[in-house]
Amino acid sequence: MARSSDEHFSFPILIGDIGGTNARFSIITDQHTTPRDFPIIQTANYATIDEAIQAGVLDKTSVQPVSAILAVAGPIRGDEIPLTNCPWVVKPLDMLANLGLSDVMIVNDFEAQALAIASLGDEDQIQIGRGESLQGHSKVVLGPGTGLGVAGLVHARHAWIPVPGEGGHVDLGPRSDRENEIFPHIERIEGRVSAEQILCGRGLLNLYRAICAADGVAPILTDPAEVSTSGLANENKAAAEAIRLFSTYLGRVAGDMALVFMARGGVYLAGGIPQKILPALKGPEFRAAFEDKAPHGSLMQSIPTFVVTHPLAALAGLSSYARMPGRFGVATEGRRWRK
Repeated sequence: MARSSDEHFSFPILIGDIGGTNARFSIITDQHTTPRDFPIIQTANYATIDEAIQAGVLDKTSVQPVSAILAVAGPIRGDEIPLTNCPWVVKPLDMLANLGLSDVMIVNDFEAQALAIASLGDEDQIQIGRGESLQGHSKVVLGPGTGLGVAGLVHARHAWIPVPGEGGHVDLGPRSDRENEIFPHIERIEGRVSAEQILCGRGLLNLYRAICAADGVAPILTDPAEVSTSGLANENKAAAEAIRLFSTYLGRVAGDMALVFMARGGVYLAGGIPQKILPALKGPEFRAAFEDKAPHGSLMQSIPTFVVTHPLAALAGLSSYARMPGRFGVATEGRRWRK
């Protein structure tokens, strides 16, 4: 694997956001043109990412990308990168050999979300509650979706530096008598409840089933979409409580991450779930839980929280980086492969 301090990427550039369920791709042909987006790909429909790129992108355009910058859901270590919630294994050396690419850069999926929030416009976000974003201060992005992604964004030396991690796997526990009734029924992984066990699609269903078990009733809803729809409409008591508790736990974890990064630039909720449950997040539970961080309640009140509404935020972040890599302090060592 060749490594270089050269930040430049040669056009055309393939950019991709690879999640556990869906993969989204665009091609940037030059510095100034609008990226060309391609139809969303369901990861389950292809055995490998190379097959998905070939069928879903390369076979649909005459433009041959020279470079690729891909955001993947999982830690990046070595030349084979398994995804956290998808059976794909990303192999950049194979991409260089098989897809006509000369330069492949892999970043964490929430690193891409962090790149996006560096330049979101007001039209791409909705503020929840009080607080004001301070220019040049750290930001945090959280995204409940197939899993729970977390990343920080720190401003230093005139550049935005994304800080990826696995913050979605921090511990989460009960704080009230009602939660003590519910938590024994939450599905565990090796004996513990992580934030991702509740704050994702399957986690919402997990929470709904635990509420039903605590109340001694049979669950009748079978997927996260049913839970969110019934809960928001207040058509099912357990689902409505699940949505309220989901908002509470998301507020707690978001508040924890705000403290870790001293995110006075704001905390951003990305991904599809926050947009779908926006009415619940605008209710009292989310913001109350976010601010309930004694002895730092007054600090938390000053930190704004936002729901990202840009439909392709991660791709927008990657596009900004591809065009102006010098604006961002993105580490390339061990994550960039070149012919």
